[in-house]
Amino acid sequence: MAKRKSLAADPELDSDGEDASERSLVDVDFDFFDPHPDVDYLALKRLATQLFQGDAELLHVNDLADLILSQPLVGTTVKCDGRESDPYAVLTVLNMQVHQNHPSIKALTEYALAKSSADPAFHGALQNLLDPASSSHVGFVFSERLINMPVQVMPHMYRMLTDEIQWALDDNEPYNFTHLLVMSRIYRLSPEEEAELQGPAPRSKRQKQIAQQPSSGGVYPFHPEDEQIQKIALHSLDYNFTNTKPREENGFGLDMGGRMMLVPAARLRELVSILQNAYPPPS
Repeated sequence: MAKRKSLAADPELDSDGEDASERSLVDVDFDFFDPHPDVDYLALKRLATQLFQGDAELLHVNDLADLILSQPLVGTTVKCDGRESDPYAVLTVLNMQVHQNHPSIKALTEYALAKSSADPAFHGALQNLLDPASSSHVGFVFSERLINMPVQVMPHMYRMLTDEIQWALDDNEPYNFTHLLVMSRIYRLSPEEEAELQGPAPRSKRQKQIAQQPSSGGVYPFHPEDEQIQKIALHSLDYNFTNTKPREENGFGLDMGGRMMLVPAARLRELVSILQNAYPPPS
């Protein structure tokens, strides 16, 4: 049975051009479902492509979607129109040791090692953890959602994931992780673009949303919860996508990149509490 939760959709994420102050919040019922092989495959591929952008083909997103759907008792999708509708968000975890020979995990391991080479400490940690002979078990956390999904769904999703991992362990399933590898997305703004956002001129709703998000040297997370995950991460690294064209001067669009974070699995339940405090449901 689905678990239902009502949240207020964020009008800042609308695209109709109206100022957010002139609109009221809209209550939306979100249903939380297990991944469903018969209905979620195409949507999971789209979300994986959104997550990895131009590098998606390198990471075998077709096989990745299949692997996610092969373990429907761990992981959650969020839908608004019943089980048969497309998910708006997904959160799950895959054991990179158990599935080390699966095409998507093999490609993901090579990708993570290549991108982490810019940070020797991070790279060395991943090399040791992802070595086929290692006794450690790294869980790849796959988390992605549509842009208009409020961050308030994430504490609930992470809480359910934590519970499902424990239930799987109680059944002797291979989810006894030592570490979690979280992969996410960032975008970069030039100093001129940041100055424009902070200036007195009227801004669009999307610009206001960007201006309110945490920034580090012009780098912004697509997922606000990344800031909370970084607080407990052993390592965090922002990187450039391999297959992307540099944005031309005065060009449209965002200068996008990826982010990797390595988290001790023992702190997952602590992360749930952090997220619940940071992103409580609207009153």
